Amino acid sequence: MTMQMGIIGVGNMGEALLAGALKSGMPRADITFMQRSDERANYISKNYGIRRVDIAEIASSDLLLLCVKPKDIADMCMTLKEYLKTGSTIISVAAGKTIEGIQSILGPGVGVIRVMPNTPTFIGKGAAGISYGPSVSEDVKIFVKKLFSASGIAIEVPEDLQAAVTATSGSGPAYFFAFVEAMVAGGIKLGLSEKDATELTIQTIVGAAGMLETSGKSPKELRENVTSPNGTTFAALTSFENSDLAAIVAAAMAASATRSQELA
Repeated sequence: MTMQMGIIGVGNMGEALLAGALKSGMPRADITFMQRSDERANYISKNYGIRRVDIAEIASSDLLLLCVKPKDIADMCMTLKEYLKTGSTIISVAAGKTIEGIQSILGPGVGVIRVMPNTPTFIGKGAAGISYGPSVSEDVKIFVKKLFSASGIAIEVPEDLQAAVTATSGSGPAYFFAFVEAMVAGGIKLGLSEKDATELTIQTIVGAAGMLETSGKSPKELRENVTSPNGTTFAALTSFENSDLAAIVAAAMAASATRSQELA
């Protein structure tokens, strides 16, 4: 299936999805973009070989990827409405913005898809949850699933679970980075240099993630394999348990999900 795709807003996420589109085999000639910053636009054109266009031209695309901030979605949709052709499809990656809300602005002749990707998309290790509006054709669904799968994994979820996706994978990288920061700080407090604590922590995390990805074992199995009764790891995990780590993580994810719903 051949489609013309326009990307509105080519910041970090927009660039990551652009790279994924090219990786999926989409020809450069089929992709255009719109970007406010001249400096950023020049960077994208130079590095990816795609054209910067105006609102009228980009709105003629079959597929429009909106990578603007949630607060700008409504205004952008109002602007696009004047130019969009019947049968085109909008993909929004804005947290909290519902298909119904976007559809109410654009009208029934335009398909709407809601996606929650995450920042590892930029290195081809992303995770995305996709929800389709009622007007989206099967051909477009297949195309969009392939597009996002080119940058990691992509799963289809009912829209009422988008807040859960946001709390799990959308915000998830930040939880991971916060934990790494805490481990580095803990290592320094125990006497390691910042350099050594950072190198050891990062390699440990990378190695553990690799085991999760390749071993075929569950996180529980891998945790138990490294935990000797009354050993050093057991002592650390007992401290986590006493602090109710599971409840802390669940509360953080619930806060993320709630905020996602508030942004609607």
